[in-house]
Amino acid sequence: MMNTMSLQRPELTLIQRRGMGGLLTLMAATVFFLSSLISQNAMALEVPDFEQLVEQRGSAVVKISVTGTKQVSMPDFQGQELPDPLRRYFENLPRNQMPDSQPSAGFGSGFIISEDGFVVTNAHVVDGATEITVTLPDRREFIAELIGSDESSDIAVLKVNASGLPWLTLGDSNSVKVGQWVLAIGSPFGFEYTATQGIISAVSRSLPEENYVPFIQTDVAVNPGNSGGPLFDTNGHVIGVNSQIYSRSGGYMGLSFAIPVDVVKSVVAQLKDTGYVSRGWLGVLIQNVDQSLAQSFGLDRSSGALVSKVTDNSPAESAGVKAGDIILSFNDTVIERSSQLPPLVGLIPVGDSVEMDVLRKRQRVTLSVTIAELEEDRTIRTSSNKKGDSNASRLGLAVVALSAEQRAQYGEIGVAVASVDPQGAAASAGIRAGDVLVSFNQTEIKSVQQLSKLVKEAPADEPLAVLVQRDDASLFAALTLQ
Repeated sequence: MMNTMSLQRPELTLIQRRGMGGLLTLMAATVFFLSSLISQNAMALEVPDFEQLVEQRGSAVVKISVTGTKQVSMPDFQGQELPDPLRRYFENLPRNQMPDSQPSAGFGSGFIISEDGFVVTNAHVVDGATEITVTLPDRREFIAELIGSDESSDIAVLKVNASGLPWLTLGDSNSVKVGQWVLAIGSPFGFEYTATQGIISAVSRSLPEENYVPFIQTDVAVNPGNSGGPLFDTNGHVIGVNSQIYSRSGGYMGLSFAIPVDVVKSVVAQLKDTGYVSRGWLGVLIQNVDQSLAQSFGLDRSSGALVSKVTDNSPAESAGVKAGDIILSFNDTVIERSSQLPPLVGLIPVGDSVEMDVLRKRQRVTLSVTIAELEEDRTIRTSSNKKGDSNASRLGLAVVALSAEQRAQYGEIGVAVASVDPQGAAASAGIRAGDVLVSFNQTEIKSVQQLSKLVKEAPADEPLAVLVQRDDASLFAALTLQ
């Protein structure tokens, strides 16, 4: 009996130990499972309250409806089979009986930035508009005045005659991070007050032919009609203006691009102040640094902007920049790719001096450069849909500084007409796109800024003589401002 008991006790002890081990394993698994649930719940709690954000911010997002004109040309029937009577009719129709333009309509989005009625949208939304209507979510409608428009940044500022309006706070786009939640509100395909959400996919994205905007890339569903609407962070601050999509079908394909709000702030301030945007100019041609070039210049990795040419009489030349320099940083911002440099330069106020580090013959050199103005970029965008005290609205045209070719042909005096509002004062006086305005009210025009001042000081409802250079001919036009 004693032997039997002695044989059984170790076995019972082993079973008990196994039972305790299984219990410990079960307890560990339970703890892990519960901690996972807690972690998941914590993550769920971090998902933004988009419902509350839309409710609090959506009242300041507006629909932009535009009517205007678009240029048309004489139809080309070559290679087309038309009945002889119809062909003869069009071929015999005098050109002066063909319309130069035809009515057009469109829509987009925008948002109110002040209680007294300033509205931000995209420049391409209001391009060519003769009348702009702003519709609030509460169905109130206002005819808007175009204060100014900047094609390079694709930003326009409107003004409606109202007060006590809901408005949005502009945030900080420098602090945005890839992966953070964002929300867009707009009018895709004309459907008002539509909200879509996503994350930031990339920052400082450079697009072809867009030198001055380091776009925020998102996966937010943005479609035609969303243009000009706000992109929000989770705090309800505007961090961008939705501008473009990448699409092969014309609809959303997972890539949308917003103009960073820090660019928007600078552009809006200048448009409100002068009606045009003045950008900084450095005066260099640059290219990316690939791995082979990095090795040849003594860099341990591919980074910076390689200077291939320095423009004569430019700020870069005055600062001592040389072809072959690699710009490593500009105004305390590290340059990883050459596409980063133009928007950084463009945001520097004209006349300010900043430091930049360059790599020259394998040595790091710090240079101080005083930024000048990019003359060719200065422009006045106009609209005649509402007569107000805007200098641009009184003219009814868009002007830019003379190009190098125009200066060689006409000299340093004058500004070039970029476009003409068909319903404006300039069009009534016979001024056309491509003309060069040499003098205004018997005063020579030396810059866009000077013309803006002359227009501001000019009397209303009186014919004013404007000297126009058109190809090889000079002529005076009588322009009456309102």
